[in-house]
Amino acid sequence: MKPGVERLDVTVAELEALLEGVREPLGEAGYQKLKAALRTLAYVTELLENREATLATLRRLLCRASTEKTAQVLKQAGVEGGEKKPKPAGQRTPETPAPGHGRREAAAYRGAQKVKVPHGSLHQGDRCPECLRGKVYPLRDPGLLVRIQGQAPIAATVYELEKLRCNLCGEVFTAEAPEEVGTEKYDATAASMIALLRYGSGFPWNRLEGLEGSLGIPLPAATQCEIVAQTATTIRPALQELIDQAAQGEVLYNDDTSMRVLALLRGGTDAGKESGERTGVFTSGIVSTGEGRRVALFFTGRKHAGENLGEVLKRRAAERDPPIQMCDALSRNLPKLPEKLKVIVGHCLAHARRRFVEVTANFPQACRFVLESLGEVYGNDAEAQAQGLSPEERLRLHQAQSRPVMDGLLAWLKAQFEEKKVEPNSGLGEAIGYLLKHWDRLTLFLRQAGAPLDNNLCERGLKKAILHRKNSLFYKTGKGAQVGDLYMSLIHTCELNGANPFDYLTALQKHAAELARNPSAWMPWNYGVTLGGADARVDSG
Repeated sequence: MKPGVERLDVTVAELEALLEGVREPLGEAGYQKLKAALRTLAYVTELLENREATLATLRRLLCRASTEKTAQVLKQAGVEGGEKKPKPAGQRTPETPAPGHGRREAAAYRGAQKVKVPHGSLHQGDRCPECLRGKVYPLRDPGLLVRIQGQAPIAATVYELEKLRCNLCGEVFTAEAPEEVGTEKYDATAASMIALLRYGSGFPWNRLEGLEGSLGIPLPAATQCEIVAQTATTIRPALQELIDQAAQGEVLYNDDTSMRVLALLRGGTDAGKESGERTGVFTSGIVSTGEGRRVALFFTGRKHAGENLGEVLKRRAAERDPPIQMCDALSRNLPKLPEKLKVIVGHCLAHARRRFVEVTANFPQACRFVLESLGEVYGNDAEAQAQGLSPEERLRLHQAQSRPVMDGLLAWLKAQFEEKKVEPNSGLGEAIGYLLKHWDRLTLFLRQAGAPLDNNLCERGLKKAILHRKNSLFYKTGKGAQVGDLYMSLIHTCELNGANPFDYLTALQKHAAELARNPSAWMPWNYGVTLGGADARVDSG
């Protein structure tokens, strides 16, 4: 046996001090490299001490390529010919931006206030001052100027009500507040902005309080938490309707990520309420698509993504056809459904591809073939999307152009094992084994109209929960997690459907009674029409 290595206790500060002493002989370039290595060592040590990193996490952190694009992955692996094939002249790729200055056009500022400015000296029908014969008329498209100003996220108005006192009887007379002031201290827009910053952009409570305080609006974090919690109770019917709408979707994507809820940890106040032996806490993401709409749902608790999806599907109408479910190959993502409820399961091709990306440095030529083959399939899917093909037309395109590619890939994968070119327990062998094991579900897009290639739509949605976990670290209670799930669901559904989440949350609060009576009329994709009718009724009343 090898003799034990003597432990030398040294801090990062001591190492940095030693490094400063040899900065001059190392040179600036060498100094910066060693300093970066010391900081990496400190970060990895902290992760290990806090038990927040697995071996797989450390491998991805230290060894993973900075990008998963095929050309860049192959280039980093030192494979010649990894560059993309040149496109015909005049044809742009999705990665090649259109030429221009990169600034936004005026029409992109949808939330901007619009001010109409008439001409100072001319009106419609006036004689032209240039030729003195014709008459001027308005053009359809006006000239546009954009002016941008900064503003605080939360604004406050202090009304100073004049007080008058009688010098004889001492009676005090206070001015009446303007009618538009109302009776509530916190306007609906305040709750909307707090929720959007907190659950849409990931601001922790204390950071949000500090930002507002530095701008002269000292709103305590506890007060803001109470505001969004009370508002969540008011607008909850919208979430329940979203769940009903999601259950009727044509394609449902699902996955989950770990989450911390202090009350659900061992010894927490809610820990004893949980049944079973499962100790993990997760945030499940579900994205449902169909009829041109997208619904995003978040659920935080002990349940896995498959269990939460099963609860959603229980609300599905019995007469509807089985939906497509897209997820990775983890068994916990599959719902346990009664016999009458069925789903058509497809697995994420991006997860299978990522296994080859991670071992490209060790098996460059073999991984190049797989990555370029899958790149052709993704190129065909991008072409179908660019042409606006229907699900049936997209299926025919994949069957004509992608099936030969996938058949060739399948034959190559089988040959690697049959001809003993790859060890099954190597990194490449495990990646190939994953593809072969789940081949039928990974290639559902070749047989089922509307089946997606991957689960990226859900993965992008889960970034909201991951952003919250990185910035705030945890939820304190299960109720707080439910409030976060509600706002993330409403906000991300607005984003997926091109609606303004701030305006939407404000409208739900101002029309809470109508929302409770008919929540289906107050969805992100139709509330604008409903809101017009509601405003008309208020005006006529």
